[in-house]
Amino acid sequence: RWQDWSSNADACDMAGEFTWQDIERHVMRSMLLDGDIVALGTAGGQLQMIEAHSIQTITPQENTFLGVTRDAYGRRNQYWYSADKRTGGVLAVVGNQKETAEPISVRDENGDRVLFHVYNPRRVNQTRGVTALAPIFSVAGMFEDINFAKLVQQQVVSCFAIFRKRNAIAGGGPLPSTDGYGLPQTESTGQGTRYIENIGPGMEIIGAEGEELQGFSPNVPNAEFFTHVKLMLQIIGVNLGLPLCLVLMDGSETNFSGWRGAVDEARKGFKTNQTNLQNRLHRPVYEFKLRQWIAEDRALQAAAKASGVDIFGHRWNAPTWQYIDPVSDAQGDALRIQNALTSPRRLHAEGGRDWEEIADEIVADMSYAIVKAKQRAVAINSQFQDNAPVHWRELISLPMPNGIQMTMQDPQAAVVAADAAAESTAAEQAPTAEMVGVGRKNWQNARKAINDILKELTGGKISERRARLELDSLGVPASKIDVYIEDASDGTIDTPEEQLTDE
Repeated sequence: RWQDWSSNADACDMAGEFTWQDIERHVMRSMLLDGDIVALGTAGGQLQMIEAHSIQTITPQENTFLGVTRDAYGRRNQYWYSADKRTGGVLAVVGNQKETAEPISVRDENGDRVLFHVYNPRRVNQTRGVTALAPIFSVAGMFEDINFAKLVQQQVVSCFAIFRKRNAIAGGGPLPSTDGYGLPQTESTGQGTRYIENIGPGMEIIGAEGEELQGFSPNVPNAEFFTHVKLMLQIIGVNLGLPLCLVLMDGSETNFSGWRGAVDEARKGFKTNQTNLQNRLHRPVYEFKLRQWIAEDRALQAAAKASGVDIFGHRWNAPTWQYIDPVSDAQGDALRIQNALTSPRRLHAEGGRDWEEIADEIVADMSYAIVKAKQRAVAINSQFQDNAPVHWRELISLPMPNGIQMTMQDPQAAVVAADAAAESTAAEQAPTAEMVGVGRKNWQNARKAINDILKELTGGKISERRARLELDSLGVPASKIDVYIEDASDGTIDTPEEQLTDE
């Protein structure tokens, strides 16, 4: 529903001119340039855009400042609309669609917001927005005057430049006055009045009697001018939240690290503007539309009343910017995780992401891909009985962490390899014995020899060290020698004598 509505200009805009994306762009520009803008939700579902200059009061109103009426607690109740006489203007009031110049109510009869004021508040009691250009008006005016003066100077020196040298007139009289070289012209500015002469290239200047004309070619503009211009542009950019490299759209003034650091700082302000736009336009407009759709659709009404369902639970994903150096940033993040310098949730929180949500999405996406690949592999193998079955990994390539490789192989070869590995494991885990494969008679003789050694040990005829050496010569493992010595340490041998004799 939202996709259909937001992409249709007739359904989205009261004037039928702009889609939702167009409205976003105009709202963002107006918030920065004009200071604010108002969007009014109508009964027909469209939005009527009201520019900042139309919100005003002709006569003073109680508890009203700059066209906004508030109650004693600062809650906004009404916005006063005054149509632009130059372009006309009809106000569509929610509920009755009549033309009126009456104040616009912020909320409808149910208390739900239908008027959406988009601005960037700088004070708690501020009712209207302030243009982002306010801090740079005076600086920009000075910058304009300097540019104009340099342009005039450059035009003059591009035509000609004259040094006039005069000798004093005999008799001590004053030097004769000389009018300007071109037709005079004046221009009034905020800084005063400029006097300009209409000088053109190729003019021939004839000096007066006793006058010597000497030409020169000054360096205009000089090197100091460009340094000063950059300083003024930097002051303007700082007040707009833009570094100089973005103001000029030129990275030649800095290196890669400087560009990256400047852009990272600027993005903090960009994200703040995105969040403000979400809170003051996107979320309230979405809830306004959803309330209208719920009123029209019984299925949505049932869903809204269902337990465990937050019908207004919506999250706006703000557009993000690509990494300036994606490889280095990704490698740095991976290194921090591998060396336990941070946790996944903290790492993703730094980028404004939720690790739990990302983990759920990864598992869901991988599960979906594996299930689809397995289903398709079963269908292919049932269709072709050629003793060459297709493995589901051959149908999809899943991303693996760095250092882990996933190779494709024949499923039958994989089964053979698995059986061989199982047999090897079983052989390693099988109990070892020195008498495995020995005949019964030899086994009994070896057993009798072991008991004889142990009896000599318990009788004190040989030492424990000699007993160990003799048992070792019979091929008894070291682990079993320890057991035999421990069994004889109490002075008895548990095995009966008659079981050790030859049959």
